[in-house]
Amino acid sequence: MTEEPSERLYGLDHLRAAAIILVLMYHYRAFEHPLWIYSVGRFGWTGVDLFFVLSGFLISGQLFKEIDTKGSLRLKTFYIKRFFRIIPPYLFTLFLYFAIPLFREREALSPLWKFLTFTQNYGLNVIDRGTFSHAWSLCIEEQFYLILPVLLLITAKTRHFKYLPLLIIVVITFSIMSRLIIWNEYMTTLKSGSLDFWRLWYMKIYYPTHTRLDGLSIGVLIGYLMQYSSGFKKWVHENGNMIFLGGVLLLGISFWVCDDQASERASLFGFTIVAVSYGMIVMSAVSKSSFLYQSKSYITSQLAALSYAVYLSHKGIIHMTQAVLERFDIQASGHISLVLCLLACITGGILYRFLLEIPFSRIKFRILKREN
Repeated sequence: MTEEPSERLYGLDHLRAAAIILVLMYHYRAFEHPLWIYSVGRFGWTGVDLFFVLSGFLISGQLFKEIDTKGSLRLKTFYIKRFFRIIPPYLFTLFLYFAIPLFREREALSPLWKFLTFTQNYGLNVIDRGTFSHAWSLCIEEQFYLILPVLLLITAKTRHFKYLPLLIIVVITFSIMSRLIIWNEYMTTLKSGSLDFWRLWYMKIYYPTHTRLDGLSIGVLIGYLMQYSSGFKKWVHENGNMIFLGGVLLLGISFWVCDDQASERASLFGFTIVAVSYGMIVMSAVSKSSFLYQSKSYITSQLAALSYAVYLSHKGIIHMTQAVLERFDIQASGHISLVLCLLACITGGILYRFLLEIPFSRIKFRILKREN
């Protein structure tokens, strides 16, 4: 959710906008909300999976292009870019959560060191320490940014680079097998739907990196094929709308599989099917024959630009907004509250952008200019 492609792909802006809307609708259910939000936002958790596929595709695509043109990777440059894009807004959000109790949407936070080391997604007890729990996905992405360039740099210097797609399939299989082992070891002894079941399901299956590699892996696989397989790239560019239709149909099947998000079939295979579905939709978004690629929207472009800041801050902002509205006797579960909360989230994203992201982006460019 933190990528900035050098060549603007408006189709991907549409998907980023869709992803942050899905997440907002899903998380809004944890606050006072109109009844229809529960149904509309039911599958909003897949917005994070869409972000994972986008991250895998965009970041790996940038790295593959550099390997292809220069034969190597400038790791220092890559990490400088990632640091100034991700860390300043993230640290500011941490400051809000730890310094201003009013900003907390729940009672208890995980230890600060877990947030600072991006390891909060391991052992995360969301039932008892659910404040800023949505940082779990940032932990996975940061671990991904740390490991992928090194892995590609090593394999690019060997004859094994051509076997990268096979390695990606192995990684996805590993995630599925990890979920299967965890399900059989921990979940079968607990009553489905109980508090202990949900606590352990989130902790052992939903949040850990090794069980959630499907989306990132699918993104990397698409990035590899688009860079190194001319036949695959030609097929994608010629069949964008058909790929989109196939992706939407498969997404519908994945929603059926994940009808009960914490069921055995959803836990084992749901994440994979969702990732493949969104992978096809991402392929459509970069296809020159697709309506997603050809259509430009100011609204989705702006939402895409704000998506990272909104993702970081939205829970705290919704919580504070509803607290203020209740003081003025405005029903928090009403539609007025919903509109005001969403506007507050957008406003928060704009403030992040102008006060944090743009200034630190300028610093980043000055450093990179000096480095080069």
